[in-house]
Amino acid sequence: MSKSDKITTPTFRAVATERSVVVRAARIALVVGIVLAGINHGHRLISSEIDGATLARICLTFLVPYCVSTYSSVLAVRDRMQRV
Repeated sequence: MSKSDKITTPTFRAVATERSVVVRAARIALVVGIVLAGINHGHRLISSEIDGATLARICLTFLVPYCVSTYSSVLAVRDRMQRV
């Protein structure tokens, strides 16, 4: 196999911004974020005691599963491409 025959692995960013990866990560973040926000901040949401710090924590509650899902998807896609 020559260098020109070798399949190049796409960059992390290229895979992470693919529509299928973004949509999957967003769906997972929505479901997991709602559950975690309810568990961690439900009392404040119900009583409407939301300040800036709480709002920032709630946003992070959705951001973390998005990042984990994206990272996992990118690793899986790149691993599959290297095996071909």
